[in-house]
Amino acid sequence: MGKSHKKTQVTPFKLEGQFVKFLGKAGKKPKLLWINTEAGERYIKLAKPLRESVPEILKPGDPIEVSGKQKYKPKSGELKLQAKRVTLKTPTASQQYEKLLQPSPKKTQASVMVCKKSSCRQRGAAKVHQVMNDTLRDRNLDNQVAIKDTGCMKQCKKGPCMVVMPDKARYNKVAPEDVPMLVDKHFGSKLKPEANVSQRSTVRCGD
Repeated sequence: MGKSHKKTQVTPFKLEGQFVKFLGKAGKKPKLLWINTEAGERYIKLAKPLRESVPEILKPGDPIEVSGKQKYKPKSGELKLQAKRVTLKTPTASQQYEKLLQPSPKKTQASVMVCKKSSCRQRGAAKVHQVMNDTLRDRNLDNQVAIKDTGCMKQCKKGPCMVVMPDKARYNKVAPEDVPMLVDKHFGSKLKPEANVSQRSTVRCGD
């Protein structure tokens, strides 16, 4: 019976008050929300999906409602709150912004998956990987597109093999000189595509 009282207790919470400001490292998404309630000031950790949308909407002095979960540790008396939902209470604003303050649905991250198994590696996968990295950096896309090493794609004799997401486009026999065109085709919507990649490189891995 005594041990159960020492376990961390997780319960829902809901607070209303006046938004003061965000707290966090300069130049990075805020981690904490500072709210002034009738019971005093509270510092509430923002769930990761909220850290991007909420700062664009809230202004100091806005009346808000914050709900989420709280963790209480009886042994130390520590209480931590995490916001899962933030709603503006201003009548004209709440309906307009409530949807924007909800966590955005996760989008499939743009990425390039390059097979790094022995057969593809012998056919130049490492060089393709390097040129892909350089090309994304040159086009200022390296923070938006991830390069991922993958296992065998079952097309060992047609390597190097590569998949571009979220388009789910599969390529094999990719040469380093093909990479800039593929980057522009799938990620550089503001760039003019170069000439089509050679037939040698556009054969899909499933063919």
